[in-house]
Amino acid sequence: MRNLLLVTILLLIVLPVLAASEPDLTAKEIVSAAHRAAGGDQWVRPRSLYLVGSSTFYDGHTERHYDRHEMWREYSWGKTHAHQADGRVRIRSSQGGVVRFDLIFDGETTYMNGEATDEPANSPRWASNFGFGVIRHALDPGYSLTRLPDDQVDATPSYTIGITDPDGGDTLFGIAMGTFEILKVGFDTPRGWHERIYSAFFTKPGSDWRQPG
Repeated sequence: MRNLLLVTILLLIVLPVLAASEPDLTAKEIVSAAHRAAGGDQWVRPRSLYLVGSSTFYDGHTERHYDRHEMWREYSWGKTHAHQADGRVRIRSSQGGVVRFDLIFDGETTYMNGEATDEPANSPRWASNFGFGVIRHALDPGYSLTRLPDDQVDATPSYTIGITDPDGGDTLFGIAMGTFEILKVGFDTPRGWHERIYSAFFTKPGSDWRQPG
């Protein structure tokens, strides 16, 4: 006699709880919440910062990886244009202890691998790199904010905020609903549309500064 074993399998479908849009929040309120979530006054008005990690650059079908990528930044607070160099910045990439890429702006002159160039602060190179920092100035006089239709960034429901600087430059930001983490920045450049997406946010002990990993 054949014994039949009936096995009932209960499938549990776990659905993520999605943050709900707050239709009454203004662009200013959303940016203010993003400032607080990122670290408050220290994040909004840092004097300098240092970033270190690794990097991979893509140029067409060419891929270049560097095991050490560093950026030093000193800020200038008279910012009126989001997409030109200001303050001082140095970006350096190394592989195996050998520096392969060293770009510097000292407030007036651009240097590439130790050689001065004739690139101005609003050159295509800088215009294609500067832009994220405008959100620190978004509540300053002369800036205007627009709340655009809600969106998703990597499947995270997000507010979309447009920031126009005093010189007329536009920058878009994606800010997560609920956490108010700054997930995306996008802006037009001489090289085309430039977009960055951020994730894996963390803080270090003793600091409120929250940054993407």
